[in-house]
Amino acid sequence: MTALVGCLGGGQLGRMLALAGAPLGVRLRFLDPSADACAGDVGELLVGAYDDPACLGRLADGVDAVTYEFENVPVAAARTVGAVPDPRALDLGQDRLVEKDGPLDENELAEGIVPFERELSIVAVRGRAGETAFYPVTENEHRGGILAVSRAPAPDARQREAEEIAARLLDELGYVGVLAVELFEAGGNLLANEFAPRVHNSGHWTIDGAETSQFENHLRAILGLPLGVTAAHGSSVMVNLVGKLPPLERLLSIPGAHVQLYGKEPRQGRKLGHVTLVGASDEAVAEAIALARVAWTV
Repeated sequence: MTALVGCLGGGQLGRMLALAGAPLGVRLRFLDPSADACAGDVGELLVGAYDDPACLGRLADGVDAVTYEFENVPVAAARTVGAVPDPRALDLGQDRLVEKDGPLDENELAEGIVPFERELSIVAVRGRAGETAFYPVTENEHRGGILAVSRAPAPDARQREAEEIAARLLDELGYVGVLAVELFEAGGNLLANEFAPRVHNSGHWTIDGAETSQFENHLRAILGLPLGVTAAHGSSVMVNLVGKLPPLERLLSIPGAHVQLYGKEPRQGRKLGHVTLVGASDEAVAEAIALARVAWTV
């Protein structure tokens, strides 16, 4: 097949969408205000404002679908181009009070401080006909408010409960595409913290560690193609590379390591790439974390 997908935003998530689409014959066209948006290395880049009618017209011209790669794009722009997932999800995701009063829990108006044991997430996908698939629950560790390490599948995770939470949200929104729900595990229960109506950082491990990556499944879903298998290839650990890149040769020398760089200039707090270790030893994982740790914001 040959297909063209428009995408609002040209960051690393868009870049990975384009890389996932290429083997399927799916090309990406991006709209981003920045002329050096990193997705421009792997797809067509239109430089302009998200609310510029002419730019939106060029983005949508001749495409098979339009999507977005982050949730802070203007809702009006997403509606103008008929973006998938439905821009209603953006409305909910952009306002924390609206999100908390939305389909995750209709009996609560705001959030409070929750003592929790660990942070988890589940990445889910829903197709145009309503079919759903779920990736294994992932355990996440943050540094300075930025995701540092993801481990999948999370040990002793409540997979069925997490799937039920995500499924309620997908069905309530009539959602099409990939969605991530961030969760707290507290007192043996799972509490929904927030959701992201897009492919998600905690799902990057799926590129090398799952039968079908979250990026490929997002494209499959919005184009009306059959969803791919979401099973994991054993255990995976994803380590974010933030602020400054370790020496590439050091990363590549780690057994089981798969490196993906985003083509972005180093800057404090900026996600520059990630390394995923699939079926790796504890020593290999520790080495990757040690290399990345020097640049994490603390």
